[in-house]
Amino acid sequence: MVSLRFPFSFSQPPTPKPPNASTSSSFSTSATTASSVAAVCGAGIAAGLALSQTPANPLYGNAFSSLLSNLLLKTSHFSPMWGSLSLSCSSASVAEPKTGMSFPSVLKDSQRLLGIGLRKKAVLGLKNIDVYAFGVYADDGDIKKVLTEKYGALSAAELKEKKELREDLMESDVSMTIRLQIVYGRLSIQSVRSAFQESVGNRLRKFGGPNNKELLERFTSQFKDEYKIPRGSIIDLSRDQGYVLRTTIDGQEVGSIQSKPLCRSIIDLYIGDEPFDQKAKEDVQKNLAHVLQK
Repeated sequence: MVSLRFPFSFSQPPTPKPPNASTSSSFSTSATTASSVAAVCGAGIAAGLALSQTPANPLYGNAFSSLLSNLLLKTSHFSPMWGSLSLSCSSASVAEPKTGMSFPSVLKDSQRLLGIGLRKKAVLGLKNIDVYAFGVYADDGDIKKVLTEKYGALSAAELKEKKELREDLMESDVSMTIRLQIVYGRLSIQSVRSAFQESVGNRLRKFGGPNNKELLERFTSQFKDEYKIPRGSIIDLSRDQGYVLRTTIDGQEVGSIQSKPLCRSIIDLYIGDEPFDQKAKEDVQKNLAHVLQK
């Protein structure tokens, strides 16, 4: 059983001011801290209260579904909040603030949650659709083993500003997992396959050169038509030791491919220069700096 204690810096929606804002200073610091911890610990309950993603008009809904795999993503922006969680039990979790999707703070016994975010699509410029929430995990021991020699002497403030830190994390053989939790209830596996063909294909051309069509096909073909991904489904994209990308859908392994460019391309979607969620990338940088300072 793991027992970790560390500060999170995950994106959260701004807290509204109370009606009697002028008297807010009379509350004690301890009360404020207790309220913040309670909010974090109870955030997972919000998953069951998420709004339905199905439009009332079926024709309108069908139009959204048919266009879902062909349009670009937009990122969501929230102000950061620091919290402190004691991961003394496996049920400790953190919720993505908008959708309420809950992510365990530790995955596979040693992979720490570094950031959570949301992938969105804009349809016809009229409506933003929350497609899936995601969590970025990395192995504590691997991080320290691979990155401490280069970055261990730097302060936390210096680490948070070092772009090379994320670059080295993406390039190195650190075990990582990108966990996707489906939010949009009408998302099809064909849409997932099509979206990865475009996004991962662009990254493969950037990191692996133009001759990676077969590699891309091997990856996207894992998302077969018979798989169903209703709201709440979980897709894990894991980089195991030796640059092996392992894909699972709701706990069932659907394929593995050994390829450093493919692993790098997947991770770049979430913490690279043009990520799906900018705040999630910033959270990963901050929490990665904290791991190296422990």
